[in-house]
Amino acid sequence: MKCLLLAVVLLSQVPGVCSGTETHSRPQLPYKAWHLGFFTPEHMDIWLETADVTDVHGITATQAMSGTVSSTGEVSGWPAKIGMGSGKYMSQLELPQSIFIRWQSLSEPQTYRATLEIPESARNLMLQQEEVECVMGGRQSAYRDAVVIGLAPGGIVKLRVSGSCFKGSEVLRVQAEVEPKGPYQGMSKGRHRSLKPAAKAYIEQHGIPYGSW
Repeated sequence: MKCLLLAVVLLSQVPGVCSGTETHSRPQLPYKAWHLGFFTPEHMDIWLETADVTDVHGITATQAMSGTVSSTGEVSGWPAKIGMGSGKYMSQLELPQSIFIRWQSLSEPQTYRATLEIPESARNLMLQQEEVECVMGGRQSAYRDAVVIGLAPGGIVKLRVSGSCFKGSEVLRVQAEVEPKGPYQGMSKGRHRSLKPAAKAYIEQHGIPYGSW
């Protein structure tokens, strides 16, 4: 098995990109790379333990992303328009076939995991060029070159395909399962990362709006 190294934007660790073949050509996409991003509701902090991405050719980037993610700016529900989230460009991968994620929901606290099987319709949408009105540059041709994943308390996962000029199109909503080994695969003896003081104060006063996501 041949493994290549993929540069990391968010954190210092370097994920491995592995395939079962001896060759690894650059992806053939109508743009340089697609973007993987994450976000969470305001004050509902999470810690992303891992995001492992497998593309349509079976090439997997393990630990492609981890760490903190951006917030939507809203506590309840999902905004109608989203950005690209905290993330990075998957420059050595074709479009995704599946994405495995494991994260700590610090507001509860609880650890969840889920495997997201990306439908063919979503990939087709990412290859479709459209005329769209952009904030910068006016009307122009653009692609939905981003996979954006929202993570909320209770293990709710929402996946959209989007781009800098698009509102985002929902393609998946998944209920994750609780990770039986707990945070850090049991290595922390059940201890989650600490919730930020501002988030802790908000939740103590207002609670968690389960059911709004």
